[in-house]
Amino acid sequence: MDTFYSSFAIFVAQPFLALIPGAVFFILARLRRSGFALITGLVWTAYALYEAGMYARILCSGECNIRIDLLLIYPILALLTVAAIVMVFSRRGSNA
Repeated sequence: MDTFYSSFAIFVAQPFLALIPGAVFFILARLRRSGFALITGLVWTAYALYEAGMYARILCSGECNIRIDLLLIYPILALLTVAAIVMVFSRRGSNA
């Protein structure tokens, strides 16, 4: 479980990197006409903005070292990401 959470740690140190998966899902939503990919892109973008606010200490009072919120956010991001990838690339969701 530690590996799972540590794989997301780069977004805490560099919050705007979370815009990359957001952009990928926006592109997939456009190419594949997938509303779920669009929602996933929006969630990743919202997370990037949220994490940037935490990094800049706008959304926390200064003691942001213990991030209990990430115990909920990371699994949601992971589940949405996997589900969107499966839906976009599944035969059923294909336009081809």
